[in-house]
Amino acid sequence: MGIVHLTDETFEKEVLECDVPVIVDFWAEWCGPCRMIGPLVKEIAEDFHPKAKICKIDVDSNQVKAREYGIQGIPTILYFKSGKLEDKVVGMSSKGQLVKRLKALL
Repeated sequence: MGIVHLTDETFEKEVLECDVPVIVDFWAEWCGPCRMIGPLVKEIAEDFHPKAKICKIDVDSNQVKAREYGIQGIPTILYFKSGKLEDKVVGMSSKGQLVKRLKALL
């Protein structure tokens, strides 16, 4: 399984009701750093399935959740466990740093 593409409507079911840790990548098509981190997020999705769910949500099309979680800069990656926000990374990050934060939730 690859990346799950979220909408404001599917966020609660896919993220907050999930029984494994979830990473949510808040991004936009026009964002250069978002395009750079995208392949890393895809690799993490492949490496950690089914132990974790990796999701992306476009902030331009889904402004409700972006506002709700106070997303001001992108890319922003939020880490959830048992429906609770546990960690946050704003801006570009290495795959190693992203994985380290995910492993802390497993």
